[in-house]
Amino acid sequence: MNRKVLIVEDESMIAYDLELTLSKAGYIVTGTADSYAGALSMVRLENPDIVLVDIFLKGSLTGIDLGEKLSALHVPFIYLSANFQESILEKARSTFPYGFLVKPFREEELLAMMDVILYRHQNGNESRYRQEKELEGILLQLLEEEGDWISKVEKIASSIQPYVPFDCLAIRPDHQTEFLANGLMLIRSGFNKYKVVQEKEFHGLTGLTNADVANQLRNHIVEPGIFNDHDFDKLAARCRVRSVLSTLFDLRSSLHLPIFTARGSIIHLLFFSRKSDGYTIEHQKLLSLVNQPLSTLTEQMILAIPESERTKTAETGDNAQKGSGPGFFHGIIGNSHKILEVFDHIGIVAPLDASVLILGESGTGKEMIARSIHELSPRRNQPLIIINCASLPGNLIESELFGHEKGAFTGALERRKGKFEVADKGTIFLDEIGEMPIDMQVKLLRVLQEREFERLGGNQLIKVDVRIIAATNRDLERAVREGKFRLDLYYRLCVYPIVVPALRDRKGDLLLLTDYFLEKFNRKFGRQVTELSSGARRQLEAHSWPGNVRELENCIERSVLQTRGNVLENISISFISSPEKDKPAPEQKTEQSIEDAMRDHIIAVLKKCKGKISGPGGAAEYLKMPATTLHSKVKKLGLKKYTFTS
Repeated sequence: MNRKVLIVEDESMIAYDLELTLSKAGYIVTGTADSYAGALSMVRLENPDIVLVDIFLKGSLTGIDLGEKLSALHVPFIYLSANFQESILEKARSTFPYGFLVKPFREEELLAMMDVILYRHQNGNESRYRQEKELEGILLQLLEEEGDWISKVEKIASSIQPYVPFDCLAIRPDHQTEFLANGLMLIRSGFNKYKVVQEKEFHGLTGLTNADVANQLRNHIVEPGIFNDHDFDKLAARCRVRSVLSTLFDLRSSLHLPIFTARGSIIHLLFFSRKSDGYTIEHQKLLSLVNQPLSTLTEQMILAIPESERTKTAETGDNAQKGSGPGFFHGIIGNSHKILEVFDHIGIVAPLDASVLILGESGTGKEMIARSIHELSPRRNQPLIIINCASLPGNLIESELFGHEKGAFTGALERRKGKFEVADKGTIFLDEIGEMPIDMQVKLLRVLQEREFERLGGNQLIKVDVRIIAATNRDLERAVREGKFRLDLYYRLCVYPIVVPALRDRKGDLLLLTDYFLEKFNRKFGRQVTELSSGARRQLEAHSWPGNVRELENCIERSVLQTRGNVLENISISFISSPEKDKPAPEQKTEQSIEDAMRDHIIAVLKKCKGKISGPGGAAEYLKMPATTLHSKVKKLGLKKYTFTS
């Protein structure tokens, strides 16, 4: 094995026991340390493959401080602690450890964790190297292609999106004092679809003049770096331009990267995301590694914009797409940033051979995502075998998965291949993996590790080459803590997790999904239901959809069957699935809370000012408060500026 391990533990007896266990298992323990300084010195000296880090160390700096440094150095590490309080756990998670072990732990737990970490780290390194080479190759290919500036914009954006996801991208030459002079902004509007915003529309959207923008940018230098959550809020508060953008497009994190061209000039790339933790050091590093083709391509694109086009706007991508990605996304419909993020993840992981764990509530479309991953993978021409682990009887699950020999049990009249054998060279989708019995989890783990198994009642090892995709609606981390799901199996499956949003979290996709299902059931039943009444639309918005997309599909099917004309007047929502919170609350003559009164007052003023927040005649002036404070309140109350601009 010859893997090097550093133990950072302030209790000498525990450190000694760890050293004995790991040495016996074939690891090389390079040493032990009990403080931040001592550990960092040994990391630089010994270059260990894995570091075990106790949360509490000697001195003023903790294991979490060390974890932050190890994460920056790309050294995999595990946290050890006797008590993971929620506040400590939250800080520890922010340093991106490879795992946690709660003291006291068994020897087999430690060794299983070590095995999983090495596997994940190796796959992570390979994935990073592939990403760099793939993106570099795509950009170099684009340099050779001909095309107008709009097509270059689309191709640059589509090339970067899978590797550095963004909802808004601003491109600005360094010498310009105006935000979009000789530059542009891209707003993501769908899968591989972007709205190009230039000077005229930018000023119209934001209400800022050239003088406002120039003054702000002269006084606020574009700081390179990563700004997530509170850091982003602080940055936005210092610069009115960014404050307006964050409110207008609900942006919550950013990555600012200056790229240097061959001519010696600088172009600023400002990536923005609606996620509060949208960017990591990995994104920054990847963009820096492909600086040369990226800077050349961006400069070419900017120089290609004719002067006559600089005040126009354009929409890139295929506008015929009704809110969905290409056909291989198997009916996954939507344009919301949460479903677009899922499309991005599918695009990244599908060509790789890594295991995927799809997480989400029942009815969100996890099987469709698994099918899309398979269809986009190199295994697309091989079988996709789907297994619902919850529907298999406990006494037959081993036979179903791995097959059986004749006479293996009563009723086994002939040899039968299992699902894994049938799926050889293809993909196997284990739906509801959280329902798999614990004894079968051990056997599944062996298949994942060794790529071999024996049929029930047989003694011949059968080699298989399959890709594993699993899905569950359960909280597997909780199941691991409760001893209902194996930790080592969890990490083997969770090489690349994809979280599917619930329908209530992407209600902007409701009408797109409804149109899709109306078209589907019109074809199925020979109907011509083409419109929704205003009442039906209100029903769609008011319901919380606990059954997610599956519930919506069933409701639309039932409603189409009950409709006699062309207009769907009523959505037939099942009373069983409708929670009490979907019903309108009865009117109560109670005293209005301060928060409600403040919200109503702000809404009234925004309507009066037609959505304008800052500047003369703006809502901030009327309310006698700083514009930045009002921006924050509007954001906190979940209000959208464009609601009041009509």
